[in-house]
Amino acid sequence: MAETTYAKGLEGVIAAESEICQIDGANGKLYYRGYSIEDLAAHSSFEEATYLLLNKHLPSEQELKEFSARMRESRGLAQPVLDMIAGFPSGGSPMELLQSVIAYLSGTVEHQIQHSDTCNCRRTLHQVAQMTSVLAAYHRFREGQDYVAPRADLSQGANFLYMLHGKEPTPQEGRIFDTCLVLHAEHGFNASTFTARVVASTYSTCYCSISAAIGALAGFLHGGANERVMDMVDEIGSKENIEPWLDKALAAKRKVMGMGHRVYKAKDPRAIVMENMMLDLARQRGETYLCEFLEQFEKAFRARMEEKGKPIYPNVDFFSGAVYTLLGIPRDLFTPIFAAARSSGWLAHILEQRKDNRLFRPKCLYAGPEPRQYVPLKARRATTGAATA
Repeated sequence: MAETTYAKGLEGVIAAESEICQIDGANGKLYYRGYSIEDLAAHSSFEEATYLLLNKHLPSEQELKEFSARMRESRGLAQPVLDMIAGFPSGGSPMELLQSVIAYLSGTVEHQIQHSDTCNCRRTLHQVAQMTSVLAAYHRFREGQDYVAPRADLSQGANFLYMLHGKEPTPQEGRIFDTCLVLHAEHGFNASTFTARVVASTYSTCYCSISAAIGALAGFLHGGANERVMDMVDEIGSKENIEPWLDKALAAKRKVMGMGHRVYKAKDPRAIVMENMMLDLARQRGETYLCEFLEQFEKAFRARMEEKGKPIYPNVDFFSGAVYTLLGIPRDLFTPIFAAARSSGWLAHILEQRKDNRLFRPKCLYAGPEPRQYVPLKARRATTGAATA
């Protein structure tokens, strides 16, 4: 029997092969199906990136036209879904709503054989197309506004802003948000993607697999970093407070949000693209203070880290929250937007998992008591404390 290696959290363990995403953390490179994120951000729409992830190649003009038409036809929300969104408990979070709606959709579609690689998810695209519609409807309902039906003449990014605000965004705004979706569409075997593949390995539905992935992303160790970057900006308050705040935070060994990445040892390539979009949008709007704040914060933080011989760079979350803020998107929608973008990557991984499936069944290292004698209830003595889960 081969020796079993223990790696807490599966750190460094190779659990499967994948053709979808390559990350070169040492050099700060990211590729979808072999195409660099820089090229995709500059030239592709979210619809084209989704096609690439699901079909392994960039589409021809006709293929993209047909795919985009199917995706845009899937954006609209049926009345039962709208009723569910409108009636969602006020104390619930948008992530809980999103997870619930995706699970709900699983019961409204006709499923093909679960172990088929050609499930109708690849054609209906409901999970990918409707997530942004759900988020826009959720926000409008809680603001006491009417649902805005999607438009088939807008990109996925531009359509979300239209449905959210009730007015068509500028071409620049639509393009920037669509590119944000491209940047977040895929990123290898992170916690939520691995969750999706584990569920898919049981031959559960695509919907259930994505719903589970949303649940993983809802955890604060995985999602929500861009929200907390903006919370940090609010806490610091002004550029003049950056230096003293950093002194206190680092002395207390406090985590500085948006800085560093578990995979990248160079600057996150998505962060470079996101930063440039943030600057373009801010300059066009004449609202540059937030950009100046983040630029000064990055400079001050990196100077401190380099003094310690620890070069640490911003990740994509350091800038994405600022972009969303400039676009008028509520802060509690930042992580759900991440889920909406990542849904295309999750679906690609689910289909890949099904193609050459093996049920995930890792071992655990038992660390409990040795076998012991069962003691009848009346013969037991009271314990000093209750066990915790």
